Amino acid sequence: MDATKRPLRIPPQFATYAQKHELFELYRRLIARLLMEKPEDPLTFMLEELKREDDDVPAIVIQGPPASGKTTIGKMVSAKLRTAHITPQILLEDDVSPLAAKGRAIIDKNQSIPMELWVQLIQARLKLFDCIKKGWVMEGFPENREQGLALQQVGISPKHFVILDAPDTVLIERQMGKRVDPQTGDVYHTTFDYPSNSEVEKRLVEPPEGCTEAEMTQRLVLYHRHIDGLRRCYHKFTKVINADQPKADVFSQVITALSSKHRSLAPHIPRIVLLGPTGCGKSVQAALLANKYDVISVSSGQLVKEAIANESKTGEAIKPYVNRDMPVPDNLVLKLIEDRLSQIDCVTRGWVLRGFPRTREQAENLDTAGYEPNRVFYLDVPNDSVYERLTLRMTDPVTGIIYHTLYNPPHSNQIKERCQRHPEDSDDAVQKRLAAYNAYVEELSDYYQTGLHINADQDPHTVFEFVESMLVSQLPTNLDRD
Repeated sequence: MDATKRPLRIPPQFATYAQKHELFELYRRLIARLLMEKPEDPLTFMLEELKREDDDVPAIVIQGPPASGKTTIGKMVSAKLRTAHITPQILLEDDVSPLAAKGRAIIDKNQSIPMELWVQLIQARLKLFDCIKKGWVMEGFPENREQGLALQQVGISPKHFVILDAPDTVLIERQMGKRVDPQTGDVYHTTFDYPSNSEVEKRLVEPPEGCTEAEMTQRLVLYHRHIDGLRRCYHKFTKVINADQPKADVFSQVITALSSKHRSLAPHIPRIVLLGPTGCGKSVQAALLANKYDVISVSSGQLVKEAIANESKTGEAIKPYVNRDMPVPDNLVLKLIEDRLSQIDCVTRGWVLRGFPRTREQAENLDTAGYEPNRVFYLDVPNDSVYERLTLRMTDPVTGIIYHTLYNPPHSNQIKERCQRHPEDSDDAVQKRLAAYNAYVEELSDYYQTGLHINADQDPHTVFEFVESMLVSQLPTNLDRD
């Protein structure tokens, strides 16, 4: 055969290994770091990056209008996740850093700190050991799109950007009653969050500026002017939280948002296996999945029929078993499945397999061959419903339409008289197939422990909705380190 006409077979281990070890995300992260750092020796730089074990540490920015609770929530999140808490005020209070001393000198002259100095301060802080090993929560910065882009240019980008939002009238009311503990920096409110400790109550003072309604209105106008541009800067991982609710509820929603896993940009190749007794609707669900998600529907029984019809070597080896109504050996069926799943359409678009595996040994052989599924669905149907579905159905030999005595009876007596029942739908044949499935279903469940069970004794489209929801769902990541 001409080499240019031979079917392209791609080893299945490539995609499985890449997805299991998140190679796509690894390459993306390395390229991003290279473009940001621009090292003189890229290979050495990448090797050092691969040795790092801190890629999953939190990197969070909490932003919001004045009096939205950024400081309080930032401290609570930092304490919960055991990360460093960074604010512009904390950066300037560093007595050791010459950059902080330079910033304080600029403030003493009643001048604004240049953006370049803010970026240098943050860059120096994030290089310290606690930020590298435990992560960081930054509150109140960046304040506009220009600052956000400046941070990104030096390689500083959060994994989560949380915005605490509330109506302006609520924020103005909060600011009017705002009080600060000068020793700890904790923020309280005369109405909503008054301290229970009398010593703390005596120390409370009004904020140095921004307490009047006019000042607060001016700060809100400035915030609204810049927040849309800032959101565009971090639009892929922005989460807006309603801050007009109790502090505990706001904190709970923020933690939930931080625990969510961002959808990966890596190409996801569906590898689906449908398991269930005869008559559970595997063919219908496979067809619905193939139609909506453009995956390839693969049936082991259909592959056997095609191999015999094509008179291939494997088909000739299978033919005697089929003629004698004997089970086809696993190695022959697995060879047909391997040949089909290794073709270019299955490798690039994904596949949904039904009819195989039926035993634990077959499932192990499928995984050993490199075709490990990433979704396994059990379509559960009671035996009584299976009997009702199969033994009461009949086929019109003229039109090929399948009817059912209860749910879809023939439209006329003429059609009813010529309808025939397939031998495989006899009571004995159905009972035999059910017994074969029930004999191995427990060991299959033990092997595919992450398999998802679905009640398939309902409308096919309702079943498909459940399959679809479990197919596209994302698993959250756990940030609770307690």
